[in-house]
Amino acid sequence: MTHQTSIMIYFITIIIIALSLWIGNSAVSLFLGILLALFYKLPEGFFTKKYGSKILQTGIVFLGGSLSFGTVYETNTDYFLWISAFVLISFGAVIILGKLIGVSEKLSFLLASGTAVCGGTAIASVAPSIRARPQDLTTAITIVFLLNAIAVLFFPLSNGYLELNDRQFGAWAALAIHDTASVVGAASSISEVSVEVAATLKVTRTIWIVPLVIFSAWIYRNKNDGFGLPIFVVFFVAAAILNTLLQPNEMIVDYLKLTNRICLLTGLFCIGTQISRESLALLEFKPIALASVVWAIIIPTSLYLVLNF
Repeated sequence: MTHQTSIMIYFITIIIIALSLWIGNSAVSLFLGILLALFYKLPEGFFTKKYGSKILQTGIVFLGGSLSFGTVYETNTDYFLWISAFVLISFGAVIILGKLIGVSEKLSFLLASGTAVCGGTAIASVAPSIRARPQDLTTAITIVFLLNAIAVLFFPLSNGYLELNDRQFGAWAALAIHDTASVVGAASSISEVSVEVAATLKVTRTIWIVPLVIFSAWIYRNKNDGFGLPIFVVFFVAAAILNTLLQPNEMIVDYLKLTNRICLLTGLFCIGTQISRESLALLEFKPIALASVVWAIIIPTSLYLVLNF
């Protein structure tokens, strides 16, 4: 590769990263990275391959700084326990079914994280902890992205038949849809009340990122490290504890969320550049079936809970 070509690829990469940040969608950022890798043969030492995981880990630390355990519990006192139980059962269902049908352990773990907690954000947060392959990360985010797209259309349409009230629909969306943006998107088709209920309850699922990251880092730790955790997980937990104790003002929290979002989107783009044509050809039907079957169970189960509790 000539020096001029190298400069051109760096320039194109920076432009695409800026585009992905402007669009602001996790799946789009990942896919843009994949497209760049498919069109250009990036050198092994290219900065996206070298620093992608570090950028993602940095974003996870800032995510911790935007989470407050106390606020979440106070806002959702009436629902905290059964939403938490729903998260744990959903996570366990994906893990068990994945093992039964032969989906790889780490891919099942990523799908379980996305299904039970908060879609692409949970998947991206857990991936560095379990040292997931770029191929597994791509598969998990792609599947969750497709299911979210279906949910944004399906849920409002189905309410024409179900006739849930605004609060019930918001609660149903918060329980059954993976990604926070899709939860809000579906609820916004109904009313402002639905959006408020959906967003508030979804926060309870989102806070499970904290124990999830700790648990995944410990389970997949290097056995030679004993009970040690990766340093970014330690900083993540410390940031969440500081937020809970100090209760920073809304402007600071917004900056932390923005920094997390920038790191998350940039990191996913960088991970995408590590994908090759060969790895894309290895995409299988089983992970799609796993996520779809569990979601098909979650939808009516969550509806039953909303109608009866």
